Amino acid sequence: MPEGVALARDLVGPAMEAAIGRLTPDVRAVAAYHLGLADAAGNPTGNGSGKALRPALAVLSARAAGAPAERGVPAAVAVELVHNFSLLHDDIMDGDTERRHRPTAWTVFGVGPAILAGDALLALSQDILLEDPSARGPWAARCLSAAVQRLISGQGADLAFEKRDDVTLAECLDMAGDKTAALMACACSIGAVHLGAPPALAMGLASFGAHVGLAFQLTDDLLGIWGAPEVTGKPVRADLRARKKSLPVVAALTSGTPEAARLRAMLADPQPPTEHDLVRAADLVAAAGGRAWAETEADAQLAAANASLAEIDLPADVRAELTAIAEFITARQW
Repeated sequence: MPEGVALARDLVGPAMEAAIGRLTPDVRAVAAYHLGLADAAGNPTGNGSGKALRPALAVLSARAAGAPAERGVPAAVAVELVHNFSLLHDDIMDGDTERRHRPTAWTVFGVGPAILAGDALLALSQDILLEDPSARGPWAARCLSAAVQRLISGQGADLAFEKRDDVTLAECLDMAGDKTAALMACACSIGAVHLGAPPALAMGLASFGAHVGLAFQLTDDLLGIWGAPEVTGKPVRADLRARKKSLPVVAALTSGTPEAARLRAMLADPQPPTEHDLVRAADLVAAAGGRAWAETEADAQLAAANASLAEIDLPADVRAELTAIAEFITARQW
């Protein structure tokens, strides 16, 4: 694990617990369970199960602006709250029953309470930024709000794709740019924005984050088909079981190959897929070039992220840690 992630967990973890403690008891129980801070009965677990990737990027963003890591904690908490708002709602929309190796919050507490918990996290993220008495808090809040609007747009497109069989690769990349990369770009820049750093620095960090976000989504989509459950926290081939129009799948479907036609027919079959069907579908995605394309594009996005970083004047240690986190979150582990 990169040093920046470990530091973010130590700094941001207690602040996250304090933030969750501000919620009403019923909502707090759902949020604490989702975050891994408590079990379903409300008993503290002593840790959180999140990866702290976005908080680490937000803290590094503050350090890029010349501030100590502690100054980036409020922005890091706000970003992590938004990320988990989206996960709570995504699990419901996608019907996912497992996250981080345990039942999803909606399956434990119900759909309504999980939706409310997500709503509460979103509202709390804005409160934390707007509590800054300076003029910088509203700017950071606007940065986060813009990312949320794009995230919602991307999630809406993702849902709409489920009803279409003509999704293009360009549309799918745009969706990933909104659903995943927008919040990653915000995480990489919000610490600097919150501290009043020059716009050029914030924009450079955001560009880095946007490319990292796309590389991350491509990697996540690959793991959604070929990843081991102990790595992903979800059942094997979960995305194919849900018939998601993920990037490797759309790349395969639009390849014009015979395998693409067979894959399209399998995904259109109204019958629930068997395990044999899922294995066959994964093989067809690979044979149609979807896996190879996604791997190549992920590498290209990571290279673009590093190129963006090279154009920014940064302390050497911050540059090294940002690079290490980008490589860590896009590492393909099967």
